[in-house]
Amino acid sequence: MLLLARYVLPVSSAHIEDGGVLVKDGAIVAVGPRAEMLSAHPDEEVRDYGLAALMPGFIDLHTHFEYSAFRGVVDDLPYTQWKLQVLAKEALLDDQDWRDSSILGAIEAIRSGITTFADISDSGASVDAAARSGLRGVLYREISTMDKRQVEAEMASAIADMDLWRAKVDDSLITIGIAPHSPYSCHPTLFQAVADYVAETDTPVAIHLAGSKDEYDFVKYGSSMLGQEFRDQAGWSEMLWMPTGVSPVQYLHQWGLMEVANVMAVHCVHVDDADIDILASNGVAIAHCPRCNLKLGMGIAPLHSFVEKDICVGIGTDSPASNSTIDFFDEMRVGLLTQRGIGGETAYYTGQRFVRMATLGGAQALKIDHLVGTIEVGKRADIIAVDLSQNHQVPTQDPYGALVHTANQEDVLMTMVDGRILFEEGRVTTLDPEEISDALERVRVKLRD
Repeated sequence: MLLLARYVLPVSSAHIEDGGVLVKDGAIVAVGPRAEMLSAHPDEEVRDYGLAALMPGFIDLHTHFEYSAFRGVVDDLPYTQWKLQVLAKEALLDDQDWRDSSILGAIEAIRSGITTFADISDSGASVDAAARSGLRGVLYREISTMDKRQVEAEMASAIADMDLWRAKVDDSLITIGIAPHSPYSCHPTLFQAVADYVAETDTPVAIHLAGSKDEYDFVKYGSSMLGQEFRDQAGWSEMLWMPTGVSPVQYLHQWGLMEVANVMAVHCVHVDDADIDILASNGVAIAHCPRCNLKLGMGIAPLHSFVEKDICVGIGTDSPASNSTIDFFDEMRVGLLTQRGIGGETAYYTGQRFVRMATLGGAQALKIDHLVGTIEVGKRADIIAVDLSQNHQVPTQDPYGALVHTANQEDVLMTMVDGRILFEEGRVTTLDPEEISDALERVRVKLRD
């Protein structure tokens, strides 16, 4: 199959104007100018997307597919109040509701040009959606308890679930990981138990870290609305918590979790120079979620400091529960403009830099950049086509700038993973939105009432 477009954006090298990409057996086998590609491969099926960009698919470094039906349910509250409201409403849904909500998330991801996801779930509701969708990704089994007596049982349950999940997915596309939820919801010995397990199994790890001021205050000073009311709702109110006197990053570092090989920290908004040095020295990757952080009043991550320390940073959406849409173009645009606003000319990021973060940066964070993240010969064909021909986009001078400043998820023309087209001509090929439309309406009624 020969894919053609006005622009081909390899990300790892200069863009090609009027270019093409040849895909065979799920891999990229040739990249070059249109005329040369047509001449060298006259018998190939041709898909010409016209005034569009062919580029690596987006890598959503942090999401929760199963919370997609929560879109707009808790919309205008700061983080701690939002978290408590979402926690209270979770009990209204049954297992099928969560599975249907996960399918909705996978459909939106595909339509938005996301080809790889990193999803965190404690229920496993996302497993079926991930397996059926054809997407590439990492499914992290979330684990949490503040009760030291429960740590061993919680670990055993998580390990059993991960084994079940592995049996349900295509391991050439989906990897199973583990995710201790956060410093405010895990007993410290749980971090040590996860670190020990990961050291033996090479399992990837994700953790929500330093996302809110309330989390920071709870860990360091021992008191905050999040720490107290969240623990009450979770049934851990009788568990004693002593202030640690250190930041969430420094606290976590004490328990060995950062020393394992493949750790991704989500958010990292409330960090100082010492925290950033710890993250950098341990090779921890960061999932930067700019729209979620802004919408929930969590703050603004010090991206420039991460970059200065050569920390691997990718972009996450954090699900429609906190972010309204799974739109990577909005994520790049808001993230870029926010950093320009706070950094001025000293940290003036370009559109190209954010596209790189949304593709290759995410692949590097997940340690799959040998497979995806760029358009290069030998890599897997995870490719999207993005329309740049609309009235709000032409004339196009810089394709990277056009992607970040003018495009949105409605401009995605095609999504391909491993050479398989998952979305084209307005239709998702692997999942049917109609299948879950009635079910999702019932879910929305439950959550509204």
